[in-house]
Amino acid sequence: MTAPKPAPGRGEGPGAPNGGAPLEPVQQTHPADSIRPPHHPAPPSVPPRTPAAVPAPPPPSVTPAPPPRRPGDAGRSPLGARTVAAAACLVLGIGLLGGAGAGAWLTGDSSERPGLDKGFDGARAAWHQVPVDTLFPRTLKGKGAGPGGADRDWTRVAVAPAGGCSHAFDPLLAKALSAVGCSRLVRATYADETTSSVTTVGLLFTKADPEAMSDLRKRFATENLTERTDLMPRPYAGRGTVAADFGDAQRASWTVHVLEDAPVVVYSVSGFADGRVVSDPQSASDATRKGETSAAAQAGLGHDAQGIADRVERGLHKETAGAGPESGGDPDSGADRGSEGKPAPEKDGKQAPEKDGKAAPEEKDERR
Repeated sequence: MTAPKPAPGRGEGPGAPNGGAPLEPVQQTHPADSIRPPHHPAPPSVPPRTPAAVPAPPPPSVTPAPPPRRPGDAGRSPLGARTVAAAACLVLGIGLLGGAGAGAWLTGDSSERPGLDKGFDGARAAWHQVPVDTLFPRTLKGKGAGPGGADRDWTRVAVAPAGGCSHAFDPLLAKALSAVGCSRLVRATYADETTSSVTTVGLLFTKADPEAMSDLRKRFATENLTERTDLMPRPYAGRGTVAADFGDAQRASWTVHVLEDAPVVVYSVSGFADGRVVSDPQSASDATRKGETSAAAQAGLGHDAQGIADRVERGLHKETAGAGPESGGDPDSGADRGSEGKPAPEKDGKQAPEKDGKAAPEEKDERR
């Protein structure tokens, strides 16, 4: 009996590969299983961590804004500014010390001001080393200095700043004085006790030596320069004072005295305080003569000019070690100069001697 043939399986038949060798069965998978991700076990549960408290950051430091820079501050450093400030303080300190020293001189405290050298050359510094109240006292007393021997008092109403000689003299007088030069000019204006007359007195400190001063003095004497109305000094009119209207047209009398023992020219010029114009000015030497009828003579303006100039000159001599004939005495005392700038005769008729020992010529008595 023949065995039955097995049933044809897969891979058999004329079209089977491998010559009909049987094929291994293929495990069937579900299409969805081919894309499912692999399974991993879940991690163990961990309690959530509470974050640690973070400290608050410190407040930001605030830097003050620098001051606004000015257009001219470009390129300047703080060190330069401090240097400038220090220099300014130094200058201020020196100025305060200098002002204190100058104040001591002006108050007349001789213990705190430098000593004035004596003699001709020492007098050159008197304009800034002698207190103003000494050069030009606040009041001047003229015992017997007025007309007829009457007493005369004057009060200082203005002091001009020390300066040059520009515009202080008529042109021809300035030309004559140019021979000795002008180092410094100091002036003051006085009023009489009735405030009806005013007088400017000046001290011209020259650059000359004794010989030049002597030559100028001789020229004034020989050429009668003190008598000419076109060689008059000009007044100093202090604003806000009784001398405010004291100008060139108000000049009534004057005197100019060239010193030999000091490089100084002393002068004065007087006029009316009410500002009236004077058409016939007269030198002090003429206006103080007896019998004169000019406006200057009758008002005593010649006596004012001469009396004030003489007292200021004596005060200067006293400060410069008594170089003059009236040195060492009281500036308010002593006879005033008579005509031609010479000492007036004494009341007993005797002549007052000059420095060279000669007597002044006797004046003619107009009453005879």
